[in-house]
Amino acid sequence: MNKSYPNTRMRRNRSAKFIRNLVRETSFSVDDLIYPVFILPGKKKKEPIKSMPGKNRYSVDILLPIIGKLHKKGLNAIALFPVVGKEKKSKDAKEAFNSRGLVQSAVKKIKKEYPNLGIITDIALDPYTLSGHDGIVDKDGYVLNDKTVNVLTKQALSHAEAGADIVAPSDMMDGRILSIRKAFEKNKYHNIKILSYAAKYASNFYGPFRDAVDSSKNLNDSSKETYQMDFANITESSLEINLDVNEGADIVIIKPGLPYLDIVSKIKKEFSIPIFSYHVSGEYSMIKTAALNNCINEKESVIEAMYCFKRAGCSAILTYYTPEIIEWLKSN
Repeated sequence: MNKSYPNTRMRRNRSAKFIRNLVRETSFSVDDLIYPVFILPGKKKKEPIKSMPGKNRYSVDILLPIIGKLHKKGLNAIALFPVVGKEKKSKDAKEAFNSRGLVQSAVKKIKKEYPNLGIITDIALDPYTLSGHDGIVDKDGYVLNDKTVNVLTKQALSHAEAGADIVAPSDMMDGRILSIRKAFEKNKYHNIKILSYAAKYASNFYGPFRDAVDSSKNLNDSSKETYQMDFANITESSLEINLDVNEGADIVIIKPGLPYLDIVSKIKKEFSIPIFSYHVSGEYSMIKTAALNNCINEKESVIEAMYCFKRAGCSAILTYYTPEIIEWLKSN
């Protein structure tokens, strides 16, 4: 054998499962999962989401036993997204802060059944506006920042009053974190956490989600690029997150997920704050469709994706695959 042959063989620590487990750098478990769910008004309702094979919208009475089973298996938190009827949509999005609204009522019912399950609520106006935008628009269709922030603050307060544990402003308006934090402090909601969508990009991967919450038809050909970030940019993500942290955010989220893990890694190095990421609807549908066509192994591909999130620096992941992942982890 050549005397210069290396003494170090990298394959030694890959030679058996026990040693691979011992030297594994990244861990992943049910504790890292948040389940995003779409809720419907009424009772005994279950509607399939065509653009998200295998996923449904549920009325709260149908949803309760589903999340109850997952909670018993270790699920820590869910994220609620409402499907609001056309009759509830308006220019001023006043239904967003209705104390008897769909989200507010759902939070109360879920908390009553499962007081230890964390509930995250979406703070944005797109389910409630006639325009399909995340804010109040003027006559030219431009989203008005400060008027929107006023409504978002009312919405966040109504969710806190209902019993939400975490409010998650996903609208990307300037100054909304500070406004919500001030309102919470004024009303003594000191422990309600703000999960800021601090770096939310104007992405093509959101399409199925907009179908799920029935906002895509309202949005039509209009764009959200005047408030969501340009997907070609990376530097401004640091500025966005710095602003939100200083305004009172407890956790930040990067969205979308897998195509934006470079942003997660960058922010992890720069800030000492928990980072979540969202395995968004388009990402789910791509994997699911490929699996249904026998192009990839669904289970192995999804688990690999989750480890990628964790490896990049995520503390937790919102994913529609949560129920399946819990079963896969249990079987392993």
